[in-house]
This record gives sequence, structure tokens and C-alpha cells, in this order.
Amino acid sequence: MNVDEAIALVERASAEELFGGGDAQRKYRTLAKLVHPDFAGPRGTTAFARLSELWRGRNAIHTARGSYSTEVLAYRGDLSNLYKVPEGHLKLARDPSCNDLLAREATALRQIAEQGDPRYLPYVPRLVDSFRHRSDTGEVRRANVIGVSAARLHSLEEVRARRPHGLDPRDAAWMWRRLLVALGLAHRAGVVHGAVVARHVLIEPDDHGVVLVDWCYSVADPHEHIPAVVPGHRPDYPPEVLARGTPGPGTDIFMAAGLMSQLMGDRAPKALRRFADGCRLASPRQRPDDAWQLLAELDELLLRLYGPRRFRPFVL
Repeated sequence: MNVDEAIALVERASAEELFGGGDAQRKYRTLAKLVHPDFAGPRGTTAFARLSELWRGRNAIHTARGSYSTEVLAYRGDLSNLYKVPEGHLKLARDPSCNDLLAREATALRQIAEQGDPRYLPYVPRLVDSFRHRSDTGEVRRANVIGVSAARLHSLEEVRARRPHGLDPRDAAWMWRRLLVALGLAHRAGVVHGAVVARHVLIEPDDHGVVLVDWCYSVADPHEHIPAVVPGHRPDYPPEVLARGTPGPGTDIFMAAGLMSQLMGDRAPKALRRFADGCRLASPRQRPDDAWQLLAELDELLLRLYGPRRFRPFVL
């Protein structure tokens, strides 16, 4: 390839056409040498600048709503890789077989945003974009771009690891209360989360914020089943899910109560343990199914146990 051919190629080609299908570094170095102004003269200035821009954006996915980089892998989730982007995270399925689960998440978040109470929307992620991406190998994978309002978030999985002897029930109280708000918001919008486990509940310690994430296992149709069980969490699910029965609000309440019981461990007072046990009855008909009503009942119990609510700083 001579200089003229290299300049023409850079001027018309996309980043994928220039660097896809092989050793991207070698292709970039070859083109950079040919179009560099020191070699090509002034006519290479524009081409070299464009080549540099294409190289910087080679790992970006472009949609009608924006461009999202896959440069920074922030987290490896159950089904997807999450890449840090200015809007929050780009969530890209690792395998096309999980595309339907990411589509479920997009459906659930849209439905909650459209039908949920705006005051409580910060308790769930914001769907920024959702699309299908075709890779260089031809695989088509679903992607969601997710944003959250809080900045410094930690999962309850991390909290549990840092409090191996159990969480003080007074700290668990605000987490449980806010988790019930997130569930109440979703249930009123007709969505069941279906995967209320420690890694999917994020907290903001300073402001006592809670965000319920990963809606890939959700159900937004009352006739559907929970599509899958979170790996390693089968014992945390209620009987109706394991029997492929119809889930409901009580499904999430069952899992939330179990999670909070695990967090507190032996530190939970008897009255709080009995309250959690009542949320985990085997029969969905006997179990609470209204998160807002349950929140009011929890508040009454906490008032009897600890007195009027007051802010309690929480430091991990």
C-alpha cells in the first residue's frame, strides 16, 4: 500500500473496517507510518488526525442515541460485562443466549419509569439506551445502558463480607425499609424483580440510599414465570419459583426478608426474626404481598423496638 492508497483508505473507512479482523495494533502502526505528515507531507495531516480519532474510538459502540466505550470493564455480572461509560454502565451480554434476559430488563425498567411514582424512581436504575450489537465475529448481543442517581454504591454482598458476625439491626432497618420502597415501586407498576439477592441490592452509605439493580430476571407479565435462577442462590428462592409457578409481589418480599435475615444473623431480635419468618411462609397466599403495607408494619415494629426514627451513620 502506498501513501495515496493509505490516505484514501483512512478518509473513507470506519474504525471496524480499519482495525477489525486481525492484529489491530499492527494495522494502526502501518497506516500511521504511511499517513504521518513527517512521511506523507502536509497532505497527510488530515488523514493522520482522522486515523488517531478512529483509533481512540475503535472500542466504542455507536447507536442513534450515543457512543459507548468498552475500554473500561468495571464489573463482570451474572450474565453480562459492565463497562464504565459517562452515562453509567454499558451492560453487554457475554453470550447471545442471554439476549432475552437483557430484553426483560429493558422492558421492566421502561414500565417502571412510565408507570411508577416519580418520587421513588431513584431506587431503580434508569434505562438510557437499549440495542442489539453485532460483533466482529457476527454474534448479535443485547446491550443496555444503565444509569443510577447515587455515586458511591456498595452491594449488600460486600456489606455481608465486611460484617461477618452480623449487621446491627438498626443499620439493617433502613436498608430493609428502602428495599421495600423499591419493591413497592416496581409492584405498583406491575413488575416482579425475581432476583432479590445480596449482589443486586446496592447501598449508598452516607445518604442511606438503596438501588435495586439487575432486572434481567424480572417478570412484567402476570402470566409469565421467572426465567432463571441466579447462579448459586437457589436456596434463596420461594417454592413457587422452583416449581415453575406464577410469581407475584410476595416472591420478592420472601427473598428480601431472607436477605435481611442473613445480613443480621444472630443479632436480630426475636420480634424482627418473627417478622421476617412471616414474610417467608411457603404458601404465597399466606405471605404478605403488598410491600407498602409491609413497610408500614415494619415501621410499627421498629418503633416498638428502637423508638422514633433517627439518622444513624453507617460506615463500611
